[in-house]
Amino acid sequence: MMTGDVWFWVLAGLATLFVGSSKGGLPLIGMLAVPLMALQISPVVAAGLLLPIYIISDMYGLWIYRKSFDRRNIAILVPAAAIGIAVGWATASITNEDVVTILVGVIGLAYCIDALLKARRNLPPKPADVPRGVFWGAITGFTSFVSHSGAPPYQMYVLPQRLEKMVYAGTSTIIFAIINLLKLPPYWFLGQVNLASLETALLLSPLAIIGAYVGYRLTLILPEKIFFRIVEVALFLVSLKLVYDGMAGLTNG
Repeated sequence: MMTGDVWFWVLAGLATLFVGSSKGGLPLIGMLAVPLMALQISPVVAAGLLLPIYIISDMYGLWIYRKSFDRRNIAILVPAAAIGIAVGWATASITNEDVVTILVGVIGLAYCIDALLKARRNLPPKPADVPRGVFWGAITGFTSFVSHSGAPPYQMYVLPQRLEKMVYAGTSTIIFAIINLLKLPPYWFLGQVNLASLETALLLSPLAIIGAYVGYRLTLILPEKIFFRIVEVALFLVSLKLVYDGMAGLTNG
């Protein structure tokens, strides 16, 4: 790990702020953290370094949104995500990260196109049903385990429900906080999290808290319609980036 390089700390600091902001209520921004740090270190190393930072900022997010969440979504998605994490752990040695990255990007783009078409028809909100929740929850857990990119499949399931802004933000924060804790033992046994990465994460943790606070304040201020438009635009841009990164990885590989 290039912890003596000034650019490492600059990129790590920005990535940590993004992670914290995503836990404060600005979804998808955290997904930019691994690609950003991949400019300086291996994506696998970056994912392991960022996991403790996710968990630290999760603790702040859990306190912020302790009264704003949807119990049914949590009850459906958390067990399903645990299955996806177990599959990710069992297949870690054979999983092609670039293929998963492309898949996640395609899912995000598919949602954005679908949402645009449905907006013109003004369809009613979808309920939090078990079959879809188990399917998308498992994919969320798997893609989150591989590259911290569980947000697009999660959005595919939750955004059509049209939850109230703060309930949506709180539900997202709680679910991904649990997912990140479930990922910690596999990451440790696979060597992606170690004492050196924990030490670096501890040094960066104040930035994660600052980012979470900023994200929360912006979530409070933004009107609900604008908030969800930002979510969808961010999902579209991040999904494009994921498809590009995955295709570039396959081409270079």
